[in-house]
Amino acid sequence: MLIDFFFELHEGKVPVSIREYLDLLSALEQGVIYADMDQFYYLSRTVLVKDEKHFDKFDQAFKKYFEGLEVLDELFENLIPDDWLRKEIEKNLSKEEYEKLKELGDLDKLMEEFKKRLEEQKKRHQGGNKMIGTGGTSPFGAYGQNPAGFRMAGPGRTGKAIKVWEKRQYRNLDDSVDLGVRNIKMALRRLRKFTRSGMPDQLDIDDTIDSTARNAGFLDIKMVPERRNGVKVLLFFDVGGSMDPYVRSCEELFSAARTEFKHMEYFYFHNFIYEGVWKDNARRWTDRTSTWDILHKYSSDYRVIFVGDATMSPYEISSVGGSVEHWNEEAGEKWLTRLTDYFEKVIWLNPEPENTWEYTTSVTWTKRLMEDRMYPLTLKGLEESMRYLAK
Repeated sequence: MLIDFFFELHEGKVPVSIREYLDLLSALEQGVIYADMDQFYYLSRTVLVKDEKHFDKFDQAFKKYFEGLEVLDELFENLIPDDWLRKEIEKNLSKEEYEKLKELGDLDKLMEEFKKRLEEQKKRHQGGNKMIGTGGTSPFGAYGQNPAGFRMAGPGRTGKAIKVWEKRQYRNLDDSVDLGVRNIKMALRRLRKFTRSGMPDQLDIDDTIDSTARNAGFLDIKMVPERRNGVKVLLFFDVGGSMDPYVRSCEELFSAARTEFKHMEYFYFHNFIYEGVWKDNARRWTDRTSTWDILHKYSSDYRVIFVGDATMSPYEISSVGGSVEHWNEEAGEKWLTRLTDYFEKVIWLNPEPENTWEYTTSVTWTKRLMEDRMYPLTLKGLEESMRYLAK
């Protein structure tokens, strides 16, 4: 059965692999869920879908494949009017009454009873123990107390309904939502250029076969260095002041970047880049790194990422002495221009909502200095920026 479901996902353009399919089967064999379509939906989506942007495709493929199990949903919509399921009373049972209801039987028996009562019922019922209604002990209806019934509407009270017939609506994911570490990692993986460097510690199967064949069948093992992401990254984080509300987002980005990039250096600045940056905020006045040193130390193929809201007085960008913390001998825009001229790829990630940028002079000025390479710190913005850096 699930093999066809696997093929349905592929037809729906959901990138699911055999490994994930086997993981799903393993979870089912271990009894992670049992006989609950909602739980199976969430389990299969969690195991099979690697990226949240494919959730909508998954929902469509899931609905298409399991459509046959929802025939009673359409029948219910036609035969059970909404006013039959109005919430007016809720039945509360004693422990003895509750135990008696458990003796009704299994799912097949309930399905037979449900079809029979659909044919018999001609009007609304409330508080009863047989027909489809509300607030009673019948296995079919809403807001009742039966521990092994079908819920037709409204939220569950005990969480023990064995079938839930209601139309579920799914919303397309918004690619402008706040980022999490996992989302950031997935987006950063767009910036990859694999190289082999270092000690040869992995078996090169193709070369070993080739060399052994040329060596008259005598085994000649060939080793190669591990294949790693060769992209080199410089990260500059704006800290303090108006960036305080975005500390969590910056921490998530920092954590993800350290995992994804082997060659990465980071520095801090406040509001705008000047003649010096630092790596430890507690020692930012005593242990600073000259911006000139950065230009001389790191090669031009480093990808440079500035992270900041670019919200400040315009004088901090344009004027000598404009910095709010020290007397800068040269304007900030000169230092930013030096960096963008030297490094091949430079971007600016802004955690402020993109639709507010045009109302802040310093943001529009910074964006112009960056030649419009300013991106919002959202899932979509991060993917677009990584795509640019990877070119």
